[in-house]
Amino acid sequence: MNSPFAVGAPQWGRIPPIRVTGQPRIVGADVLIPTDAGSLTVTLFEGGLRLRIGPAPRDYGILATTPTAETPQLVTAGSTSVLRAGTGEVSIGHDPLCFEFRHRGQLVQRTSSDGHFVRRFRLPPFARVGDGFLVSLELGHETPVYGLGEKWGRLDRRGQLLRSWNADSLGVNSELSYKNAPFAWSPDGWGVFVHTPAAVTHAVGHAPWSQRSYVLWVEKGGLDLFLLAGADGAALIGGYTAMTGRAPAPPLWSHGVILSRAYYRTADEILTVAREVRRREMPCDVITFDGRAWQDTRTRFGFEWDPERYPDPGAVVAELKALDFHVCVWEYPLVSVENPLFAEMAARGWLLTDKHTGEAARHQWDPEPFGSVLTPLPDSGIVDFTHPEAYAWWRDRHRDLFEIGVDMIKADFGEQIDAQMRASNGSEGDELHNAYALLYNRCVYEAAQLYCRSGAFLFSRAAWSGQQRFPSQWGGDPQADWGGLAASLRGGLSWGLTGAPFYATDVGGFYGDTRDPVLYARWMQAAVFSAHMRLHGVGAREPWAYGPEAEAVARSAIELRYQMLPYLREAVLDATRTGLPVQRAMVLARPRERASWAFENQFFLGERLLVAPCLSPDGRVEVWLPEGDWCRFPGGEPFAGGRLHRLELALHETAVFAPLGAEIALGPVVSHTGLLGAEPRVKSRWIAGCDRSIS
Repeated sequence: MNSPFAVGAPQWGRIPPIRVTGQPRIVGADVLIPTDAGSLTVTLFEGGLRLRIGPAPRDYGILATTPTAETPQLVTAGSTSVLRAGTGEVSIGHDPLCFEFRHRGQLVQRTSSDGHFVRRFRLPPFARVGDGFLVSLELGHETPVYGLGEKWGRLDRRGQLLRSWNADSLGVNSELSYKNAPFAWSPDGWGVFVHTPAAVTHAVGHAPWSQRSYVLWVEKGGLDLFLLAGADGAALIGGYTAMTGRAPAPPLWSHGVILSRAYYRTADEILTVAREVRRREMPCDVITFDGRAWQDTRTRFGFEWDPERYPDPGAVVAELKALDFHVCVWEYPLVSVENPLFAEMAARGWLLTDKHTGEAARHQWDPEPFGSVLTPLPDSGIVDFTHPEAYAWWRDRHRDLFEIGVDMIKADFGEQIDAQMRASNGSEGDELHNAYALLYNRCVYEAAQLYCRSGAFLFSRAAWSGQQRFPSQWGGDPQADWGGLAASLRGGLSWGLTGAPFYATDVGGFYGDTRDPVLYARWMQAAVFSAHMRLHGVGAREPWAYGPEAEAVARSAIELRYQMLPYLREAVLDATRTGLPVQRAMVLARPRERASWAFENQFFLGERLLVAPCLSPDGRVEVWLPEGDWCRFPGGEPFAGGRLHRLELALHETAVFAPLGAEIALGPVVSHTGLLGAEPRVKSRWIAGCDRSIS
């Protein structure tokens, strides 16, 4: 990170602010303002303001639609220009460049008012910094801020210094994360989205910089900033996803249990597990061939099954299909130098190149994280998805997989683009790095749309703004302990607060597993209340691997999951219309009850179920119930709202609640969703406060 702010507090007085140097003028629906850093383009649209200065970002398809500009009126008096259009108004100060944005007469956002003894602004309102631009926005003394992708810490970003930059974070324990998006919002009624593939640093009331400012630094390229007005989080997420796209509805079978491990070593092993699932009558829909399960690690990835273990892969897939499983296979966008495909793709210009030599770049894996369990990987080339021919070829190579019965791709990695690489479209590594995940996953999702007979669905790890259009995502590689469980849940809620509605965690934790039956049971109970549910990690993740008590708890949780499919599907379809996540943090679910926002480990599933996961081995849970009367789900016990409840749960118990009178549609317990049809079947309706379900 080549940052002038990397160590200590910035010397703000040494960073010159941008100043207006000429007369603003109307050009079409925009206002152009000359400055000493280039022309600033100001555009008002319904519910928002767009500010652009510097080179436009390369078009990677981040925006699904561009808001329609309103025709502006412009008045300049002295050192201030005022633009009005539709319901919006923006006042632009000239010396230095600053702004104040109003919607329907109400202040939405403005330049930070953090002042200084000898100058009006302690921080530059707008500045050219290095190869990018900096903006300082106002932050009220109690203003919380949410969003910015999948982050593992507190959901309220205030006080944090975060970076929008995709990374193979090897877990959930640091600021690094796999899924990032430079979109944030506040219940105060504003949202901010930086339309860029570049890294963005966010100092959100970060005390060493400014406790009363939200400072955005776009580290490279131009500034393309959208400011949104909205009454609450739902409106702001709606505005953001109206621009960047909304998720289509995944097929019903994807909401069933997805069984996986790293990894099933042979065809006999995966078939034995599949038969055991059916023998034990455990509801399950998908079984997964992880990377080492079906590929030769030495030569991966090239779409070919390891011939030594799978001389007839179609027969193995057919047997799994006969057992009523959907089949998932793993991939990543890298090709081993030991696979003949590497030389072929390099010759065609289909791999990213080294910008110094022009040869195909070779990604060298750090062997340290693999240990003795996962064998090291060979040097690999990286597919260039900016090359139209490479994109189409990679997409269409999936056809053979889908034709033999594969239903789902687990698209792993996508964070490996470094500064020394160059793409065929001319972009260099830092510019392409974040957008690469979007291009990669769009390609694979299009393959599923074209060739998968059971409905298009994608499971991906790395993501950038707009990737909610290619569902779904999972949280990567958590430590198998209580902190890993808590951080995984926060990562999913955080991603949902950034406009991505569908998420899954690795039930049981990915690494460091100690066969803890209590942790496994609690993770399973929490995962029931998410859009997708996957059991995955190093070693067996089947419930019986954790002992009879954990298996019994897991069975009960999974059966409830399948009963809840009608209700879950309601939340899924709502997400496709609104952009709202299936799992909703309290600030999103109860925007007018500020007291509830502090309880960041609990969430709503859809509109009517409040879930307080157990994150402690002693079974203790604290849950804040909003105003009103509540009932335990599915038991029906009454609870008073507007207060905190402290519970001690037996291992088979959960803390899930519904408001009095709420209806929860329930279906039958089935061994797989193929017994239900394309949509879930409602068998009964559970009504909070009644002593029975209504058929």
